[in-house]
Amino acid sequence: MSTLSEILRNLDENSPMTNKEIAIEQMNTFKATKKYEWMLLGQTYYRNQTKIIDHKRMVIGEGGTLQEATNLANNKLVHGFIRKLVDQKTGYLLSKPFSIQTEAAEAYKNYLHDIFGKQFQRQLKNLGKESINKGIGWLQVYYDEQSNLSFKIIPSQEIVPLWRDNAHTELDAVVRFYEQERYEAKKKIKVTIIEFWDTNGVLRFTMDGLNTTERLADGDRGYHFDVVKKVKDEKGVEILKETPMNWERVPFVPFKYNDEEMPLVEMLKSLVDDYDSRFSDNSNNLEDLPNSIFVVKNYDGADLGEMRHNMTQYRSVKVSGDGGVDTLSLEINTEAFTTHMDRLRKAIYEFGRGVDTQADKFGNSPSGIALRFLYSDLDMDANIIETEFQASLEQLLWFVDQHLYNTTGVDYSEDDVTFLFNRDIVINETEAITNVKDSVGILSEETILANHPWTGDVQEEMDRIEKERKSAMEEDASRQFAFEQKPTVPGGGENE
Repeated sequence: MSTLSEILRNLDENSPMTNKEIAIEQMNTFKATKKYEWMLLGQTYYRNQTKIIDHKRMVIGEGGTLQEATNLANNKLVHGFIRKLVDQKTGYLLSKPFSIQTEAAEAYKNYLHDIFGKQFQRQLKNLGKESINKGIGWLQVYYDEQSNLSFKIIPSQEIVPLWRDNAHTELDAVVRFYEQERYEAKKKIKVTIIEFWDTNGVLRFTMDGLNTTERLADGDRGYHFDVVKKVKDEKGVEILKETPMNWERVPFVPFKYNDEEMPLVEMLKSLVDDYDSRFSDNSNNLEDLPNSIFVVKNYDGADLGEMRHNMTQYRSVKVSGDGGVDTLSLEINTEAFTTHMDRLRKAIYEFGRGVDTQADKFGNSPSGIALRFLYSDLDMDANIIETEFQASLEQLLWFVDQHLYNTTGVDYSEDDVTFLFNRDIVINETEAITNVKDSVGILSEETILANHPWTGDVQEEMDRIEKERKSAMEEDASRQFAFEQKPTVPGGGENE
């Protein structure tokens, strides 16, 4: 017959995992993956903290063991290829304001322009940097203290998504974990905050070592957000009442760099490390080159260290008999080094899908066709990012439509909205303007304006043109009216 403890243990072992247990298990599993490691590397390489920073010059010491040589040059030359390529991609695709196109009511357009204003566009640019560095970026939807719909970028290494499908398009839940400093009495400690988000709300608890303390979320009491409404109390007086609510979806939106969620550093790390290493080695050789190898015969001293000291301080060394000192010069194969570095640089820009601005073709005032060819790899990568980001913006738009329905009572979810990214490509302006002029009467005015190099916001430019046309028409009508009102003298002549 089983004891009570055995029965309880069997029930515990065979019962489903709680959300807290799932969150802890997912966090520990994720932190042990290569994906998590690549995310951290993407961040450090973007900050120019590459592998070469930890490099040490090693020599064979006594007994054949390696030991650090502190007397040799150890230059650590970091090349910010990752940072440049990431900034190049975000600057090319996300630095200019995107356009929002919809045939919906004017009120909906105004709401969208307010929500997706300059603040959001800056967030989108930073979100692009996050996704390229780590393979995926995350935007959390929440309400701020003034009950405004807001968005916040969450570091990707803090998020463990629980996907509903293998294509990673729909979320079942999200586990977020992050460290926080706290004070216990007069002692500062670090604890891990773990959150489990699903459509039923949020569970947040603290983990300190092996101990966990469960508590409801601060502020939202376990719900996603609170709705503040004016209601009347029993005496008929209007008061503000908070009603806790949950979104029908998990309030996190993924923004992927590519479908595989592979960060840029994973594709380029070995090439960048080799470039830094070879460049640093060459610098070390140049620094060590004046200290040629000395060949000493019949040295009259205690050890080689004393000999080097005497040569440095006294510019001389004592030898006996037929002794002497010769030197062996160190030669660097400059041609082989240059060839290897050039090939490495080309490989970094080719597989990083970027534009090498030091390429010879940039110095020859290339035509529009040549520029498009130079930008072809960057453009291809931008197409992939744009496809992923447009799908993510569509998911984000669902939260916006729900917010507008809750606050205005109007359902805009059936209205089509398109987000158009305006790329910041280097062009031959004269050629582009000529092509635009030649397209008048063939293409629509909106398309022509969108392709004119001086156009910032297409809609604003169209509004300006319409305003100028109306002003010109009113001025013509005013002149015509004034002409018709001029008095005439008998005989048909005008009164002067």
